[in-house]
Amino acid sequence: MSKLSVSAATTFVMSLLLVAATQAQTTEASPETDGMSKVRIVRLSQVRGMVHVDRSTGRGFEAAMANLPIVEQNRLRTDDGVAEVEFEDNSTLRLGPDSMVEFPQLERLQSGPTVSAVHLVKGTAYVSLVKTPGNQFTLIFGDQKLALQPATHIRLQLTAEEAKLGVLDGDLRIDSETGPLDITKKKTVTFNRQSQVPPTVAKDIVSDPLDSWDKDATGYHARTAAMSAFGNSPYSYGVNDMAYYGNFADAGCGSMWRPYFASAGWDPYSNGALAWYPGGGYSWVSPYPWAWTPYHYGSWTNCPGVGWGWQPGGNWNGLNNTTALLLHNRPRLLPIPKAPPAAGEPTLKAVNLKPIVRSEIASSESFVFRKDSAGLGVPRTGIGKLSKLSQQAESRGASTAPVYINVPVAANGRMTSASISASSIHRGYAPSNEGGSSSARSSSASSAERSAAGPVMSSAPSVSSGAHASSGSGSAHH
Repeated sequence: MSKLSVSAATTFVMSLLLVAATQAQTTEASPETDGMSKVRIVRLSQVRGMVHVDRSTGRGFEAAMANLPIVEQNRLRTDDGVAEVEFEDNSTLRLGPDSMVEFPQLERLQSGPTVSAVHLVKGTAYVSLVKTPGNQFTLIFGDQKLALQPATHIRLQLTAEEAKLGVLDGDLRIDSETGPLDITKKKTVTFNRQSQVPPTVAKDIVSDPLDSWDKDATGYHARTAAMSAFGNSPYSYGVNDMAYYGNFADAGCGSMWRPYFASAGWDPYSNGALAWYPGGGYSWVSPYPWAWTPYHYGSWTNCPGVGWGWQPGGNWNGLNNTTALLLHNRPRLLPIPKAPPAAGEPTLKAVNLKPIVRSEIASSESFVFRKDSAGLGVPRTGIGKLSKLSQQAESRGASTAPVYINVPVAANGRMTSASISASSIHRGYAPSNEGGSSSARSSSASSAERSAAGPVMSSAPSVSSGAHASSGSGSAHH
């Protein structure tokens, strides 16, 4: 198969996504008020540990899984875990442990730009906005409402006594009783939540163990931000995951995108869940780390001798993405329920037509990539060249990369800021025994990188990731 370059493939996808976005804005029926469209979903792009979401089903907080859509008025809570939310333009919100956030406003102007309001109720949040002209983002905490400008990156830490907001990048203007405060990069503004004293400004930002996790995640998104912004498409979220976890190839059925670690027998609809949303019905949710764009846009084609591949085209599908199942001859999944779940029935219905396969940390010294895991369990960064490891797994059934794991967790076994940070692929370098050269090592916490996969395979409720392929036999070199 002749492979396209990642940049060319991503540009190709984004050019078609732009067409789909334009069509979606004009063809999706939606209630509108004052020129605002309520048709918006944002993506729960990463779930690690114990995370819960209130999807406004009347059931309160329920277990979360990656790729769940989040709509206006939903709530997200991290307990012993962390989570990331990805917006349409590749902007992101990350929550540390013991945090909760609400989404009181997720709307779109008739002219195209989005209007988002996020309310941090407790805990730690990072907001990283890309430079998308016209988009409006309001961060709410306590009685503060801050309008964040595009290309702003902040960290907000909320306690009962105070709120500390560090400006990691960009500029911030705060209206106070004494007049506007202009906060520049690398400064911290502290709000006293128990008195009416004006906020204070410090000329630095005190580091936090979660910062490295945020930095790694921000860097992961930024590596493809330029391509994701191609054509100013408002539906660019998820494309960076596709560029990392798979590639395009001419398989004899036209140019198709396929995930790594997927054989001809892999099926994109064998494992997942049907999630109920009031007013939207059931939405198909796939557990794979790249599984957003290919299940809301385009179509899957089964190419003889190659297997299932995704091709762009058509309209963007929001919550109502189950119609794609009819197009792919999935009678075993149908009929899709139309009525709300009855009392006692789950609002997230598991679909497991085959045993789910995942790649995972096998020991403190090795990470195993398994054929037909399709990237499930593979961390975003630091694990090596996935295309090469995928070829090995396909020919052998599995491939192994050496890793080094150090697990800094609290004595009670709960995830801490340190363990969450360590779960995010850190590159440390130690002198080797030969000529003063260095070998790559990584701190990683398997417990911190286990993602609650919700109802997908109760026998395998978590997805391991967070290993780094160090130099050595059979591993990929950086």
